[in-house]
Amino acid sequence: MRFEIMRLDEVDGTAVDSTVVDAASVNRIVQQAAAIGQRLWIRPAETAAS
Repeated sequence: MRFEIMRLDEVDGTAVDSTVVDAASVNRIVQQAAAIGQRLWIRPAETAAS
């Protein structure tokens, strides 16, 4: 499964940038964000229809 992770602006909470990663990478990214106090929004990535 893949997830979209959006980094949020510290002031107004709008998405600053986003990336799509596999499930194995989510924990590492969350740990890094927590260490520096960064706000994230994580949701399942949309998949293209086959």
